Amino acid sequence: MLGDYPINPVLLAKDLEAARDFYHVRLGLAILSEGADDLVFHCGRGTRLEITRSTTGTSDTQTQATWFVDDLRAEVDELRTRGVDVEDYDLPGLKTVDGIADLGFAWAAWIVDPGANALGIVQLRN
Repeated sequence: MLGDYPINPVLLAKDLEAARDFYHVRLGLAILSEGADDLVFHCGRGTRLEITRSTTGTSDTQTQATWFVDDLRAEVDELRTRGVDVEDYDLPGLKTVDGIADLGFAWAAWIVDPGANALGIVQLRN
């Protein structure tokens, strides 16, 4: 069944050059392929992330994709040194402290790419 196979998330971008800079330079993702209308990045453990050109971009503010990491604090610190803004939230049921939310079962942080795609970074509790 499909649960046995990697999945390839596809995100929308109005500006592929800005997306290339964000994902390749700032996040450090290796480029697998690059075309006039899309970029494909390697994300580890057999997964890929595709960014495709869109005339409208995304209008959804919900998390579009999530990375699961071993050390969230180290990842957040590294992203900040690369000039990536880590989002802060103070909402009913979701509050970040220095960019990190305690979800009970995990810690989480969010970043937003140039195409307004919200991206999660999660460290599950052991």
